[in-house]
Amino acid sequence: MSAGTPRRRRPAAAAALVTVGLVATGALYAAVGSMAAPATAATVVSPDLIKPGEQLYKEGCSSCHGLDLAGVPAESVGKGGARANGPSLLGVGAAAVDFQVSTGRMPVGAYGKQVVRGRSSYNDEEVAALAAYVASFAPGPAIPSEQDLDFKDANLAEGGELFRTNCAQCHNFAGQGGALSNGTYAPAISPKSPRHIWEAMLTGPQSMPVFADTTVNPDEKRAIIKYITAIKSSPNPGGAPLGRVGPVSEGLLMWTIGLGALIACTVWLGAKAR
Repeated sequence: MSAGTPRRRRPAAAAALVTVGLVATGALYAAVGSMAAPATAATVVSPDLIKPGEQLYKEGCSSCHGLDLAGVPAESVGKGGARANGPSLLGVGAAAVDFQVSTGRMPVGAYGKQVVRGRSSYNDEEVAALAAYVASFAPGPAIPSEQDLDFKDANLAEGGELFRTNCAQCHNFAGQGGALSNGTYAPAISPKSPRHIWEAMLTGPQSMPVFADTTVNPDEKRAIIKYITAIKSSPNPGGAPLGRVGPVSEGLLMWTIGLGALIACTVWLGAKAR
């Protein structure tokens, strides 16, 4: 072979180089994925709560969700599918159970377009037991800790930007809720329970999308909660807030007052003319 002729690479060497590159890429991806995994991806289950949680589940939840938590088809629950099916609870995590049960959405008395908030049928200890029992079957989002919910140092401006970008189109710019399609609605957001706001973002109940920690990280969740708390507690220098829903309610109020004033003037003029 002459000095000017380029050296040929053997096919085996090229294949080995590609294999090494793929293995290295896979290892790097796995390492980065494990570092970015949300801290709340798995629930630490208390063994002391599982047994009472099992009894509560069998009494109040198994008829819809099944004894094995795998769900019950609609035709097995009611004739002609009159009632919706009970979905599987495998992998929903303690956070979903705590949100649904402690807000009174579950157990549901009657199925409809939307399961609404109500008075919880269980106390805090029973809710914790149910959550622990369901979480013992498969890993899922955990109930946030007090440290998770400490939003004192969160970025308020960032929270406002995140809320307007991800939440306002359904919940209204002031968190007052709004109508959705198919007869459903986005409920008003109460700042009284940051835990429920966090759990709703983490689990995506009903029509709400899931904002996992890989999408909206814990710092951003705290910022959103801080913003919701701020707008709900802010004063109203202009007078009555009128639900904080903008010019629609204000225009309706002015139209009602103006129209009422015109009717009153008309009646008064008619009485004077007599």
